[in-house]
Amino acid sequence: MELSFPKKPFRTHGGARVPHHKNTSQIPTVVLPTPKQVVIPMQQHIGAPCKPVVKKGDHVYLGQKIGDADAYVSAPIHASISGTVSAVQPIMLPGGQMSDAVVIDSDGLMEADPSIQPPKVNSLEDFTAAVRASGLVGLGGAGFPAHVKLNAPGKIDTLIINGAECEPYVTADHREALENSGSVLDGVYAVMKILGVERVIIAVENNKPDVIGILTKIADDNKRDPEDRVRVLALKSRYPQGAEKVLVQACTGRRVPTGKLPADVGCLVMNITSIAFLADYLRTGMPLVRKRVTFDGTAIKDPKNVLVPIGTRISEVVEFCGGYAQPPKKMLMGGPMMGIALTDDSLPILKQNNAILAFGEKEARLQESSACIRCGRCVQSCPMLLVPTLLEQYTEKKDVEELQKRGIMTCMECGSCAFNCPANRRLVQSIRLGKTYVKKAGGKR
Repeated sequence: MELSFPKKPFRTHGGARVPHHKNTSQIPTVVLPTPKQVVIPMQQHIGAPCKPVVKKGDHVYLGQKIGDADAYVSAPIHASISGTVSAVQPIMLPGGQMSDAVVIDSDGLMEADPSIQPPKVNSLEDFTAAVRASGLVGLGGAGFPAHVKLNAPGKIDTLIINGAECEPYVTADHREALENSGSVLDGVYAVMKILGVERVIIAVENNKPDVIGILTKIADDNKRDPEDRVRVLALKSRYPQGAEKVLVQACTGRRVPTGKLPADVGCLVMNITSIAFLADYLRTGMPLVRKRVTFDGTAIKDPKNVLVPIGTRISEVVEFCGGYAQPPKKMLMGGPMMGIALTDDSLPILKQNNAILAFGEKEARLQESSACIRCGRCVQSCPMLLVPTLLEQYTEKKDVEELQKRGIMTCMECGSCAFNCPANRRLVQSIRLGKTYVKKAGGKR
């Protein structure tokens, strides 16, 4: 039976009406001059960390593999500049995780690895092997190795391209869609052909009419898509529309069961920058070595989207953006809803980073929390149909059995509950703590 396309998004539960603050959406991306040094961690993805395959003193080319792992759920890491390995040393990543890192001093040449060439793809096996070799992981923030997702078991009938970008301030995907729209569609058709999907839905929030317009125009090309199997769907602008399970329901009406993945309901979700990179990689063979990142916030003097080599220190990009307009009191890697707080701007840009935000004293000031007033707004807000106040209570009691029973591991930590709470309860922090109790007790996600 032929699959139909929705005329409008299906209704999803919960969420929050967050302010957009898309300050850099209409500013063309700028390219950072080659940094003198990059620090490239070996853990930039979900799964097993890579081990360095280079040592101090080695010369490396742009795009040369410098880290890999034997594990299936992993992705190789490549040099983002050419130069000399000056150190292989441990580094603490945001969140407190330790990782080895390869430090490369630039030779100023940006000389590409002579062995790089476009991959030959004649089968699904060739395709997933090429995707793994590219080092591609989910570029929307999750960092899940793309070759694993593309090789999911079962029949995939729907490919969903995630162009929602629902976090405030972040506009990296917006600029990708405008500046590299041809590659977005090239990547779509490549995946369609290899996986044999029946329809493609490019999902974009309706606060991006320019993106909707340009992608719709290209997708309506009758020569490439005579059966009209690629279409753009304008989503209601409501956070967290870009969350994978929420997006699947909004685009198809299918609900992903607890503990399952989109592939279990016949869907594959790919970030819009990931699909564009995939097209570029199939054309050139150059692996993932750079990333477009939004630098914004009241403490950034000249906000902009910057295309940077992976491993560039945050402080160097901030300097490129004019430096700090005021002392930064809060820095985030990612958006203000789900981003990770930073304590040091010497940390490097990672593959999955889409934004670095810096805020001054006024915006960083926390509001006082008070007792829960039992209004139920957190329940109304939760896209996963959880009861955050109960999760908070059982976390305080360290009641692992009840936490599991109430579905705490289903929480995606989107922050909608805390954003909508009139008492300013620290609900997400409590839930994260509750998850650690469950994990220590042997609970599974």
